[in-house]
Amino acid sequence: MRASGLVLGLGLTALVSGCATDEREWMKVDQKYTAEEFRRDYRECSKGGKLDEECMKRRGWVAVTPPKAEPKAPDPLAQPAGRGGRR
Repeated sequence: MRASGLVLGLGLTALVSGCATDEREWMKVDQKYTAEEFRRDYRECSKGGKLDEECMKRRGWVAVTPPKAEPKAPDPLAQPAGRGGRR
């Protein structure tokens, strides 16, 4: 019974940590590289489950896809849509 609980807990941990990964794609411009080189650099630049983007750039990697940005809050001083200037 305890073993199945342990396996279930480890499975849930793996699932949650897998959802928190960085979805960006990286490449080296004008250089040949292997998947193993990428895995090594990615692993060495990841601290506490978070990727250090500057570390990857220092090693020659360029992010091909931009990181997902959080949606911006609307500007409270902007005019509402559909309204022109003063009349």
